[in-house]
Amino acid sequence: MTDIIQPDYQVRHDAAAATVSCQGSFRLQGDEYKPVLDLLVAAADAKPASLTLDVSELQFLNSSGINTLSKFILHVRKLGASQVVIRGSSRFPWQEKSLINLQRLLPSLKLVIA
Repeated sequence: MTDIIQPDYQVRHDAAAATVSCQGSFRLQGDEYKPVLDLLVAAADAKPASLTLDVSELQFLNSSGINTLSKFILHVRKLGASQVVIRGSSRFPWQEKSLINLQRLLPSLKLVIA
């Protein structure tokens, strides 16, 4: 799966490091998130021992984006193969408020807010 590079946001998958990094602002609607979800699912389907989702440079995520992350977490839970680590930043208040909710979907999820 190739990286997604757009003017407002980027999603990069480093398969060797089992990391997906998101940067910029996600202001997409519904189906516009499909390529992002497909990239996340492909990263999980590789079944690394640990998969890191780094959103520490993601300044904004709308409700459709949170829904997309929830679908990804549910997919990982169904696979049952990888430990998921989400790296966030306290610079963006939405992250602490929203990312913690993903732990309800996957209690083993490790959330690191720096």
